[in-house]
Amino acid sequence: MDRLKQIESFVAVATRGSLTASAQAEGVAPAVIGRRIDALEERLGVRLLLRTTRRITLTHEGSAFLEDCQRLLAELARAEASVSAGGVKASGHLRVTAPAGFGRRHVAPLVPGFVAAHPEVSLSLNLSDRVVDIVNEGFDCAVRVGDLPDSSLVSVRLADNRRLCVASPDYLARAGVPGTPAELMRHACLTLSSDAGQSRGWAFSTGGAVTHLRPSGMLDCSDGQVLHDWCVQGLGIAWRSTWEVEDDLAQGRLQAVLQDYAAPANGIYAVFPQRRHLPLRVRLWIDFLKHSYGAPGYWAGTPR
Repeated sequence: MDRLKQIESFVAVATRGSLTASAQAEGVAPAVIGRRIDALEERLGVRLLLRTTRRITLTHEGSAFLEDCQRLLAELARAEASVSAGGVKASGHLRVTAPAGFGRRHVAPLVPGFVAAHPEVSLSLNLSDRVVDIVNEGFDCAVRVGDLPDSSLVSVRLADNRRLCVASPDYLARAGVPGTPAELMRHACLTLSSDAGQSRGWAFSTGGAVTHLRPSGMLDCSDGQVLHDWCVQGLGIAWRSTWEVEDDLAQGRLQAVLQDYAAPANGIYAVFPQRRHLPLRVRLWIDFLKHSYGAPGYWAGTPR
């Protein structure tokens, strides 16, 4: 509290240009304001204000510090307002991108509930299986499934995601069932095309460690739903998320293979640019997704 008072007093004096005016606005003696400024400068080990009997001016360090302090106090005021009754409301336009298949099943159905709760927010949803450059393409947030590459983006884990190798009974009857991941190299594998991500290949757990293979086949596609459909049609083995194929597994349209080698679950993430001031609409959208995916029975009621 003392530190905050010191910062508030510094900002007041710097903007008003007077100890007396700042003290009158707060209802305290000018000496109180002076002591706070002295304590702040002593704690920082730098002179912030040059004070004479006639005027007060900022030092170079004081000017830079003032900008940071003003931002800090503004953020604090916004944070308090956002959680208080009748506080600020989210507004503006929100641009979101997500993988096509996951987005159709688990992002698009949630949008009506979000905009109903925040009627002053408009939303554009882009569905694509390529890794969208959200900074250069102007997106506020991306939902991504799987391992994240190292980057300057910030991520929030929303839920777990597990992937399996699957094939139709017809394909397995013709081509046989692979016993190890290495045997995939002699099978027709249905893979995402190179421009759609998944650059590390398919992940397997072998000997307690996760290894990656890059199987190949006669068919690849940038759209995961197409790979899923080809797999059901018996054209090869695909590596798909459980949220996509569980219904097919339950109905016998697909069978899981290499389950003993299944890699540990990775994640479903919200990813957004590193920003000092994340818009309220983006924060509320991320919280909405996390709350929805974490609700009891959410995944049980949808094919995962």
